[in-house]
Amino acid sequence: MIIETNSSSLAYNTFGIDVDFQSLIKIRDRIDLHRLMALDSFKAAKVLGGGSNVLLTRNIEEPVLLMENEGIRVIAETDSDVLVQLESGHDWHRAVLWAIDQGYGGIENLSLIPGKCGAAPMQNIGAYGIEIKDVLHSVTAIKKDNGLVYTFHNSECGFGYRSSYFKTKWKDQFIIVDIVLRLTKPGHHILNTSYGAIRDRLEEKGISQPTIAEVSETVIDIRQSKLPDPAEIGNAGSFFKNPVISQQQFNKLSSEFPTIPHYPAGEKLFKIPAAWLIDQDGWKGKVVGNTGTYKHQPLVLVNHGGASGEAVYNLSSEIKASVAAKYGVELEREVNVW
Repeated sequence: MIIETNSSSLAYNTFGIDVDFQSLIKIRDRIDLHRLMALDSFKAAKVLGGGSNVLLTRNIEEPVLLMENEGIRVIAETDSDVLVQLESGHDWHRAVLWAIDQGYGGIENLSLIPGKCGAAPMQNIGAYGIEIKDVLHSVTAIKKDNGLVYTFHNSECGFGYRSSYFKTKWKDQFIIVDIVLRLTKPGHHILNTSYGAIRDRLEEKGISQPTIAEVSETVIDIRQSKLPDPAEIGNAGSFFKNPVISQQQFNKLSSEFPTIPHYPAGEKLFKIPAAWLIDQDGWKGKVVGNTGTYKHQPLVLVNHGGASGEAVYNLSSEIKASVAAKYGVELEREVNVW
């Protein structure tokens, strides 16, 4: 365990926001967590993984636990699948590449998503037709107020669209220690290539029967063509969730905007791409001070250099108000705001 005082946040968030961490505690293993449990300040601690889905708007006085515990191991297997345990501080994309190298399928569509494994169930990360809930077996977590260790199985996590109980009902109550995924062995893979961009890219390459590695490579190509590299321009990926609206609201919108894209999202519910709403409202590539939206993807808010978290938050509020005024649709932030 390493404890730093008055540390800059700059190296620990992909938005490139510089605030002060009064106490930064780097967690290397479970022993570090158990040592901290006796401290009263542990209960108020904030947990940080890869910093790829957080917007820092103030100096952080509470202790910040930086999860750096790493490790992957197979804990059980059958002829068709394996249970793989991943420590919460392990880099997610590295875990995906490891699984593919082992021949294990199920998370190839989630390639190149930034962040750590512990954040995956919290956000119910998803991309190109797959969500973590589709493969998650269980989550091990420590409750901050009593130090007890809990195991939550998939059905107990309250998964929703980019959400779970860890983000809502149990917000700030648990520290995720590890996650267990159920992945498929060769000969038992069920590939999901129905998402339009994947299907089109594979057709362009002349691939009709793709492997999990080829699906992963295709997803990486697509993501790199659409999303900015945080090393070059600060961002946290998609800033807003795609709104889900009622049949009645959709009917009203489609009568006024006949070309509005939409997807079924349950009984009499429709999902509308937030990027389309923001783009059509004139925000794509717009620069506001040192902030703005990405020129190729308006769903991504960016830091052009030296922007404060407050400035990015204010921009997001402007976009929310603008979209609500034009479409009557309320956008919800996907990024966690500190």
